[in-house]
Amino acid sequence: MRFLIAPNAFKGTIDADKAASIIGQAILAQYPEAELEECPIADGGDGTCDLLAKQLQLQIHEAWVLSAVGRPVLGHFFLNRGQDTAYLDVSTVSGIKALKPFEKNAWLTSTYGTGELINHAVALGAKQIVLGLGGSATVDMGTGILRALGFLFLDGKGRELAMFSPSFLSAIAHVQRPVSLPAIRFTCLCDVKNRFFGEKGAIPVFGPQKGLERQDLAQYEEDARRLFELLQKKSPFSLNDRHSFGAAGGIALGLSAFFPVIIEEGASFFFKQVEMEEKISNADLIITGEGRFDSQSAEGKGSYELLQLAKKHGKKSILITSGEEGSGSGFDYIIRLSDLDFNSPQLKQEAEQNLFEAVSTFVKKLF
Repeated sequence: MRFLIAPNAFKGTIDADKAASIIGQAILAQYPEAELEECPIADGGDGTCDLLAKQLQLQIHEAWVLSAVGRPVLGHFFLNRGQDTAYLDVSTVSGIKALKPFEKNAWLTSTYGTGELINHAVALGAKQIVLGLGGSATVDMGTGILRALGFLFLDGKGRELAMFSPSFLSAIAHVQRPVSLPAIRFTCLCDVKNRFFGEKGAIPVFGPQKGLERQDLAQYEEDARRLFELLQKKSPFSLNDRHSFGAAGGIALGLSAFFPVIIEEGASFFFKQVEMEEKISNADLIITGEGRFDSQSAEGKGSYELLQLAKKHGKKSILITSGEEGSGSGFDYIIRLSDLDFNSPQLKQEAEQNLFEAVSTFVKKLF
């Protein structure tokens, strides 16, 4: 029997590629005759472009840039063989995982370092930028990237505002375009559909995760709307809030004021790039999984999109997940993981053992 092993990351415990390896080992431990193909997946969340680059065997390029709080950090991006397309994740240098709790401060954090990486890619010939939006530490509406690309943000007296300065967004009174813009276009990958503004927008939904206090949300939204009006005045395009502009603190919104921007569901884009349908058609059983399959999973998450392709090709599918949700979602089988103690110092090792044992037990019963 041919297995396609295509898990998403088990958030907070196991990366997608490590999970695929563990699942494969567990299957072979009970069913040595199995034929395996591993294709870990991502859906626009943290590390999507890193994982895609591994699958496509793209060339990595490294550069020292600034982190979300302005510290030097070694970042990286990937170029295709023709060097006209660069792949990079916002989370690589502007991500929230790298910050200590006291450093999470959306009034200060910036995507400037991501913009620096884009500059390095452009210098090597990139004209298309594929940007994974998951895992950002910012709600800066892409101003950091724009600053790295030559835009200036000025206060009411016409003085340039320093990046990573407190209340940067609040102080912007003027946006100054560079004389010439790099000839680039963006494809932004994400796994959420939230607009930037409104009750379900980036500020009230994601802002508190990035250090915004509840009492500051209304002021931040007011400052963001004022900046939005400034961007509208400077933009050569018709700039409106759109679905998914809430991803990564409005990066796609800011970029779309001055550059061609396409927003793609991360899972669909990833699957096209790795030719997932062909892999599914060659398999007998599809195994996927994620940390928690819930109501949001049907809104573009990788496991759900994989299920749709499995159904399309008439293939049986298995979901690995924790919790009680997932029943009635359409998977033929569900492997439930035992609950973990997230305060345990051995969390990762316990999560890996938990996954191996759950899959091994299931396969033993199935075969």
